Amino acid sequence: MEIEVRKLNSKEEMLACHHVILEMYPSLDIIDYKRQLEEMLPHNYFQIGAFDGDECVGMSGAWIGNKLWCGKYLEVDHIIVSSECRSKGVGGLLLEFLKAIAQEENCGSLGLDSFTHNHQSHKFFFKNGFEIKGYHFVQVLEPSKFE
Repeated sequence: MEIEVRKLNSKEEMLACHHVILEMYPSLDIIDYKRQLEEMLPHNYFQIGAFDGDECVGMSGAWIGNKLWCGKYLEVDHIIVSSECRSKGVGGLLLEFLKAIAQEENCGSLGLDSFTHNHQSHKFFFKNGFEIKGYHFVQVLEPSKFE
């Protein structure tokens, strides 16, 4: 398996990787995915993909932002690896590519949220040098969006 990681440069490239998004968000249909991309792309959102030949086997979304407490940062929106390719280093390749982008953009840190029940991702992020610095609090305003 020869994996190449690259930035996805168009909405069409991102939509072509919808099958990978379904691994984490199985109810996110292609229409809603397209609508969300159209809302996020104008706000510093981008995606990268890990490809085995022409097949997307992993992907990540990210944002470049700025906060008073940390300055300029890269926020990882998700790292998703197809189930048949997990534990083969694909997630690490995606993370290294994101780190390189963060350094090119002069970001002082990488940050992310991880669902409290996703222990597999916690293990991955700890192994890759992340530490818990706080809590992410949410007040649900539309319960149907969290079902």
